Formats: sequence, structure tokens, C-alpha cells
Amino acid sequence: MIIHATRKLADRLPDVSKERLCEDSPLGGWHADRLTLDRRQCVLFCHDASRAALFAAGLRKPQFQRLYSEVFRPLFADTLFAFGCKPASIDRALLALGPVQFDTATNRSVLGSMRVARQDLEAYLFNRFPNVLDMDPVRASYRLTRRPVTVYRKHFWPQDRLLEMINALE
Repeated sequence: MIIHATRKLADRLPDVSKERLCEDSPLGGWHADRLTLDRRQCVLFCHDASRAALFAAGLRKPQFQRLYSEVFRPLFADTLFAFGCKPASIDRALLALGPVQFDTATNRSVLGSMRVARQDLEAYLFNRFPNVLDMDPVRASYRLTRRPVTVYRKHFWPQDRLLEMINALE
């Protein structure tokens, strides 16, 4: 699996390639960006194909060193469980991700989707929580993925596309 990191995030990660890496995961790649909300470091992940979004708040320096294993994988599994995926499907999806590699080759279309997701996230945060750490990351990720998106003038629901890809792994 490839995570395409923005420069802000790449500065915090170990072993980031400057060259575009070849994607070999059947689920495809992800983009990630480091955000600062309420003076806390946060990471927003966005799946390239489905535009499903995952949000993790309050990260510290050691967590950036193990971003994939300690932050991304558990959040991805918990969000799939919240969508009603069976444990066997979640296990298959986690196996399909494979080992992670980071590069800085980003896609403007995905970054635009992430900008909209960040705006939605900030509106959700502002209206309901006094601090970003009070927000449940699974609930925020669920909410960001259960909203319609538009990519190249096509409208779709990210959770439907992501679940179709996971079901196709069987």
C-alpha cells in the first residue's frame, strides 16, 4: 500500500520517497495530510478511488514514526466495523493493504477532496465539540465517509465504493 503524503506530513515521517511508487494493493492507495486543529496535530487520510476519509487527532511525535501500524490500521478496521463489515471481510481488507510505503507524489483531485473533507470536519467539530480531542475518531471517520462526494462531475457515496472494493476481495 502506498500513502501519498503532503510535505507537511512527510517532514514527520521516516523513509519517505520523493519518487512516485508503484501501487500493488488491490484496494489502491491513500493520501494523507497533517492538520493542526485546536493546536493539536491531526492526520486526515483519503482513499484515492473511493474518497473515503479517516481522521486521527492528537498525534504525538512517536505516533508519526508508526503512523501506519498504530494509527491507520486500527482506525481503518474500526471504521469498517462501524459500517457493518463482517470481521472476516475486515481481516481480508487489512491483508490486502499489505506493507506500507510513503511517497510525496500527490494528486490534485484527491487533495481537493481532502480540502472539502477538512471543511466538513471543521464544521462538525465547531458545532459539536469544544476540543478536537473530545471527538471520537471512528465517529468522525464514519461521518466523513458517509457523505456524497463529487469527482470529475460524477456523484457517489464513498462508503459504497469502498465496501464494493472490499467485497470484491472475496
